[in-house]
Amino acid sequence: MPANVTFILGGAASGKSAFAEQLCINTEKDRVYWATAQIFDSEMREKVSRHLEQRGQGWTTVEEPETASRVLDALTAGQICLMDCATMWLTNHLLAGHDLAFAQEDLLAAIGRCRADLVIVSNETGLGIVPENKLARRFREAQGRLNIALAARAETVVQVTAGLPLVLKGAL
Repeated sequence: MPANVTFILGGAASGKSAFAEQLCINTEKDRVYWATAQIFDSEMREKVSRHLEQRGQGWTTVEEPETASRVLDALTAGQICLMDCATMWLTNHLLAGHDLAFAQEDLLAAIGRCRADLVIVSNETGLGIVPENKLARRFREAQGRLNIALAARAETVVQVTAGLPLVLKGAL
């Protein structure tokens, strides 16, 4: 049976991760946290530490910056997995020079095979100004395409702004 997918969108520091974590906790299923971030500097190390503290106990953490199948194929029907976040996952692929369309299709295929419920967090990057450089514009376009594909696959889509959820698709 394919996964039930909840897709959480929001701006930076909008409260989307805390909201997504609480959704997972409320299910009372075994919780897996799929960490996609890579720590390259002290600022990211501090952010990861804050997220760990916010999340608290009761999570199995899997650190996998790129390969969705390594995480999603190992999950079982009694689990719920929080992917935090699709934006970092996409960034990892972009900076590694990977084919972004292929990476996206691979992610969607892994989601289709996954037996656990999924909550996927992603940044909404299309609400700001047009970036002035080519790499940033390429990222913004790829993030928009990924968000559209994930929202189409999800049963529930929620926009979080200032810590407040707005259901765009489905129901909580």
